Amino acid sequence: MSEQLFDEIPSLDLADFNAGSETTKSKFVKDLGNTYQNIGFVAIKNHGLSDELVRQLYETIEEFFKLPESIKTKYEKPELFGQRGYIGKGKEHAKGRTTGDLKEFYHIGQFVEGNDSLANKYPHNIWPEEIKKFEAITRETYQTLEKTGKTMLQAIALYLELPENYFENKVHNGNSILRPIHYFPIDDPDSVPSDAVRAAEHGDINLITLLMGASADGLQVLRRDGKWIPITALPDQIVVNVGDMLARLTNDKLKSTIHRVVNPPKELMSTSRYSIPFFMHPRADMDLTCLKNCINKNYPKLYEDMTAGEFLHQRLAEIGLIK
Repeated sequence: MSEQLFDEIPSLDLADFNAGSETTKSKFVKDLGNTYQNIGFVAIKNHGLSDELVRQLYETIEEFFKLPESIKTKYEKPELFGQRGYIGKGKEHAKGRTTGDLKEFYHIGQFVEGNDSLANKYPHNIWPEEIKKFEAITRETYQTLEKTGKTMLQAIALYLELPENYFENKVHNGNSILRPIHYFPIDDPDSVPSDAVRAAEHGDINLITLLMGASADGLQVLRRDGKWIPITALPDQIVVNVGDMLARLTNDKLKSTIHRVVNPPKELMSTSRYSIPFFMHPRADMDLTCLKNCINKNYPKLYEDMTAGEFLHQRLAEIGLIK
């Protein structure tokens, strides 16, 4: 397949997969696979999030991040290595860097269903008592995006010529994370390190990431010719991109593309930016060994065998959340 250089990320309608004819479903799968082989990002509409839920979510997380530092830090638990609760300013950095990103964030994890032993392995979620609707709003968002993510993985499985439900038992009660992020205002840009950015260039760790529209511009993706292009989605769309685990599983057939959040112009550094990605992770015991049908003489195996849990631990150490 010839490589394409997109000037913007393609848009697809998930209704074509969910409720369309076999023809539209097949076209969705083909178009999604083509996009993920080339740029790794796609804009999706009919994703299940209502406008009202998104409005309440942003209102709620903005309310939390406006709390005084002394209150926010009550919900920061270093012993959890960033798995749940609040993670303070500059605590995370991109792989290969030491300068912390200009952001703070909050982690909401899995709501384990059924009699699953994972219930005893995941930390409990942490809820800020000052914001009464925080738990209900973030839980609804988490479970809506998880459902959408499972549908996206069904389409990905078909593109890879796997059974449609190939990923289902691998992501059921998986270690997924909803991460509300606040790129905090900086009144004096000269007070931060010269190489500090909102989010330095990186690839996501997980299988796929689902991202609703941010409150401001700044997200960019690195095209394979070395050009950075802006990622924009219409108000009724979310962005869904390939993570490193899926790239590893497919021997880089599907691309986990490097992306970043750049700083705004100096005169706008004193403004906030909010973003809420959902990082879809599998269960820790998922085998990430490259799929055999993604390996041939032209595409030799690129990665050593590893489980999702082993890979996650390695990457969390590389970005500074595990010391």
